[in-house]
Amino acid sequence: MSENILMVLNLLCGVALFLYGMSSMGDGLKKVAGNKLELILYKLTNSPLKGFLLGTAVTAVIQSSSAACVMVVGFVNSGMMSVSQAIGVILGANIGTSITGWIICLSYLPNSGGFASFFSSATITAVVAIIGILLKMFAKKDTLIHLGTIMLGFAVLMTGMSTMSGAVSPLRSNPAFINIMTSLNNPVLGTLFGIAFAALLQSASAAVGVLQALATTGAIGFGAAFPMVLGIGVGASAPVLLAALGANKNGQRTSFLYLIVATIGMIMGLIGFYGLDTFFHFPFADMTMDPFEIAITNTAYRALTMTLMLPACGLLEKLIYRLIPEVQTDEEEKPEFDLLEDRFLSNPDVAYEQSMIVMNGMAKKARKNVDRSLMLIESYSSEGYKKVAELEQTLNKYEDKLGSYLMKLTSAGVSEEQGQVINKALQAISDFEKLSDYALNIADTAKMMHDAKLTFTLNAIDELTVVSTAVDEMVDITVSGFIENDVRNIKRVFPLKELIAMNCNEIKKRHVLRLRSGECHTQPGLALYDLLNDMLHIADHCASLALDIIKMDEKEFNLHRFLRRYQEETENEYSDLLHDYEVKYSIQL
Repeated sequence: MSENILMVLNLLCGVALFLYGMSSMGDGLKKVAGNKLELILYKLTNSPLKGFLLGTAVTAVIQSSSAACVMVVGFVNSGMMSVSQAIGVILGANIGTSITGWIICLSYLPNSGGFASFFSSATITAVVAIIGILLKMFAKKDTLIHLGTIMLGFAVLMTGMSTMSGAVSPLRSNPAFINIMTSLNNPVLGTLFGIAFAALLQSASAAVGVLQALATTGAIGFGAAFPMVLGIGVGASAPVLLAALGANKNGQRTSFLYLIVATIGMIMGLIGFYGLDTFFHFPFADMTMDPFEIAITNTAYRALTMTLMLPACGLLEKLIYRLIPEVQTDEEEKPEFDLLEDRFLSNPDVAYEQSMIVMNGMAKKARKNVDRSLMLIESYSSEGYKKVAELEQTLNKYEDKLGSYLMKLTSAGVSEEQGQVINKALQAISDFEKLSDYALNIADTAKMMHDAKLTFTLNAIDELTVVSTAVDEMVDITVSGFIENDVRNIKRVFPLKELIAMNCNEIKKRHVLRLRSGECHTQPGLALYDLLNDMLHIADHCASLALDIIKMDEKEFNLHRFLRRYQEETENEYSDLLHDYEVKYSIQL
């Protein structure tokens, strides 16, 4: 019994060293590349084939399909990549992860003595470890230090494999182990074992590595190894599925795509191989496997099934959207980044129309985010907060992608009138993104109040409701005026801005009185001030957006000078509007 316990402990020790070494190698490789791997991954995936090749290459570098796919889930979740772009990367990642099996094979190079001993696994591991530790200790450049990390990770990985092989070597003649391996010749049992094993280790590479170590016992035949390899691909989806927690709909779709791809591949392998074997009786089906043959089987299976699925990327996308369908709100919030294609720049008129659709989409989403955040003040929900935070991230991407595209369009040969509209849009992008920033600030304050179980007084709630309603109308007027280029109607923003500022100042004075009387407490009071200041900032950006529209029509570029002139020239109209708003949004109690 004690020998069995020691063997299990040695095996687990080897697995731990293997996982740590693999992780260190991947981390070091990513640090050497900086952010280039991530940039390549989401910038050069505009076709399934490119995504397929890049997914294979990047995963071969970081040696983890689950890590690569978790990265892709993050890109899709943040709007950097579409679900369709992710499919090719996922297919390629499933092939790239098999490279680890070939690295592991180095640990099984025989020691033949003489000159050949210099190329044995023990010698290679020792040399790599020595060079790695010297680089870590004495190198000055970061690149060399990271290279040392890679080499040490490789040495630890090789040591882990050697430890696993040594731990399982007594199993060569163990009848119980041989019986278990024989039972796994059943395709169903072997596949289920592979799924459970990879899910437990949360790594396909690690599971294949342990299988290679077990193969050194001579007790594993192709009939047991092949279904286990099929199951390992499915079990490795566990960490990717965990990435779906807290992700948006597209992030969840991407996570489940990994499971779907692995499952389809497993079914193809089971039906394809065992179906053909029934008729052709492959001679290798009864052979005993060694680590090299495990690596060959793993790579061949993944390369064949993933390549066969590549032409079906469109069908995979339809399937995942059928399983996790769009709802109306999802469709409304979906960014229109696909319209910003560089190929349209050769036809500036088309590119201009496309960019204006995206610009209007950004404006509508900014309005929606402000509206949602204001609703959280009165009725907080974690789901509502999550939507505000996600849409704020999307609007950040609008600022980046739309701004870059409009700059390219400006130099592509647009008309003078189109150039003026583009200049207006470039200035508006920042204002719309800021509206969303302050919306998130409001949502953060509402979340803090909810988590800390703080409440406002009834008077403060009534006052906030009045101001938030006025802000909501101001944002609505601004966005509608921007989209329709309605110069006359958008001027209503200015008296409304003055009214909001007056109300916020009055509420702050009243709050000081409530603090002195003990009716209100400090912490809710600070939250109240934060909310009022965020609403004032939103009003300022609405006024800035309104001025951007008006100055194109009236050639006025200074907000305060325009307001003075506007009030003088339309004194009665301005006064009437201000009076109407004072009545509509009165905070007199």
